[in-house]
Amino acid sequence: MSDSEALAAEAQSRGLRIGVVESLTSGKLAQTVGAGENAGDWFAGGIVAYLRDVKERLLGVDEGIDLCSARCAEQLAAGAAHVLGADVCISTTGVGGPDPEDGHEPGTVFIGWCAHGDVGSAEFHFEGDPTQVLQQTVDEAVRVLVKRTAALPR
Repeated sequence: MSDSEALAAEAQSRGLRIGVVESLTSGKLAQTVGAGENAGDWFAGGIVAYLRDVKERLLGVDEGIDLCSARCAEQLAAGAAHVLGADVCISTTGVGGPDPEDGHEPGTVFIGWCAHGDVGSAEFHFEGDPTQVLQQTVDEAVRVLVKRTAALPR
């Protein structure tokens, strides 16, 4: 069973609402999650937010925060969970490349989550061109989403 299939089965069987918020992956994560079986029953939706002011105004990200950081990933996930009414929300932020950005090397990625109020994040360093970094980010974000969803109390 793929990670996407596992997510769909877990969310549907438990009646969970799943959401995503993306900066780095530009909708690719929502497309992947939304392709899950019966997504219309459990996928609350996704938010793609690139501009700083949108992240601050819509999602409650602290003004002036490093947008490529664990703290930003966590605030994105918590803000989107609130906006979408999601039980579990995952976020992606980072530098896809090919060049460094704001002192961060290409492939530096933070995946954040908010699962029933439990907020956290993980840092990753992916290799490859921008397309490869984005795909690795989406794949890892779905794995983290499955893990966080399965970890919720039954």
